[in-house]
Amino acid sequence: MNFLKYICFFFPLLALAQISDTVPDSTAVKYLIIKGDSIPRTAIDLDEVMLLHELKFDGKEDRIRYLILRRKTLKVYPYAKMAAERLDSMNKRLASIEKKRHKRRYAKRVQKYIEGEFSEELKKLTRTEGQILVKLIHRQTGETAFNLVKELRNGWRAFWYNTTASMFDISLKREFDPLNVKEDYLIEDILQRNFQSGRLERQKSATKHDFYDLTNKWLKPTANKQ
Repeated sequence: MNFLKYICFFFPLLALAQISDTVPDSTAVKYLIIKGDSIPRTAIDLDEVMLLHELKFDGKEDRIRYLILRRKTLKVYPYAKMAAERLDSMNKRLASIEKKRHKRRYAKRVQKYIEGEFSEELKKLTRTEGQILVKLIHRQTGETAFNLVKELRNGWRAFWYNTTASMFDISLKREFDPLNVKEDYLIEDILQRNFQSGRLERQKSATKHDFYDLTNKWLKPTANKQ
C-alpha cells in the first residue's frame, strides 16, 4: 500500500498540471521579480524589486545535486499547489453543508474519487519526491499533511498514515523550514526562479519567509570563505 495516495485524498477534482519543457535553464542567470505594475505617464514606478543572486556551485557534484532537486521540485510543486486550491474549495463546500452526516458523505465521496482516479499517479513518486511533496503541502496550505488528514478524517487514521510513511523515511508531520534546513532554502530558491521564468505558476505561500534574509543566511558562510 502506497501511503502517498492518502496524503492527497483531500484534492477534489485534482488534475495534473503540465510544465513546459521549452523554458530556458535558469540556473546561471540573474532574475528580477517585480511585484506591482504601477506605471505613471512619465516614469516607471516599481513597488518592489527582488534580485535573485547568480547561482554558484562548489563543484560538479554540488551542481548535479541542485539540478536533481530542481527536477523533483518542479515535478511535485503542482500537486502541492492544487492541494491548496482544492482544500480551499472543499472547505467552502463543507461550510455550506449543515448536517454532519452530509459532510461525512461529501468527504467520503471525494476520497473515493481521488483514490480511484489519482492514486496511480502518486504511486509513481519516489521517496525523495514524496519528502519534497510533504514539505510543499505545508508551504502552500500552512498545515502539515498529517494535520490535514487528521482534520478531514480522524486522529487514528492520521497516526496510521504517518506510521506507514515513516517506513519510507517520510514524516507527514514534516514542515517546510527554509530558515533552518538548507535543502528547504534551495527548494524555495528553485521555486522563485521558476515563478519568475514562467515555468511554474506562482501561488502565494501560506508560510511566511523573507527570501532576502534566507539568502543572506545561507550564502554568507560561502562569501566569507572567498
